[in-house]
Amino acid sequence: MTHQVHAFEPPERFVAGTVGPPGERTFFLQARGGGRLVSVALEKVQVSLLAEKLEELLTEAQRRFGVDLPELAPVIGDNEPLDTPVDEEFRVGTLGLAFDVDTATVVIEAIAAGEVEPEVELGDADDEDEDDDEDEEPDEDLDRLRVRLTPHATRQFIERARRVVNAGRPPCPLCGQPLDPAGHLCPRHNGYHR
Repeated sequence: MTHQVHAFEPPERFVAGTVGPPGERTFFLQARGGGRLVSVALEKVQVSLLAEKLEELLTEAQRRFGVDLPELAPVIGDNEPLDTPVDEEFRVGTLGLAFDVDTATVVIEAIAAGEVEPEVELGDADDEDEDDDEDEEPDEDLDRLRVRLTPHATRQFIERARRVVNAGRPPCPLCGQPLDPAGHLCPRHNGYHR
């Protein structure tokens, strides 16, 4: 079976978002452009790590290559819901990051989960010359979503991703686990409801 590469270089819109009430949310990355809409599902921890690693990648690109980074804007960017219909193309198993020095863009690649257990694998590359080595990867037959963003668009994505992750259930002040509206069995209280 052939794999599909959903490439948006650049997308009209690329965001992280959720569907469902807190505690039952499904997280998505969604790219729109050229009359196409692609939504891929992933875990909350993957969205959080993606935002964190993108920030590190931008900082490293500035340090190593002198890339001009936009200042953090006090204005809230894209806060609109996901575009509909939200049809899951695949569930993300691996995330990859790279910085293309030639075009001064960030490349994000979300690869479908294969037969093995999903993993979060975030790394960065100086440029895309390593793509030749990636053609021989064992997951080359898996679907993927590839997005190329400017540093400004990357910053906007990071800010929205952080808002989406933090918009869930508040954490318990004692154990850090999410508080349910129906109550919370806190291990720090020996199982008593909090």
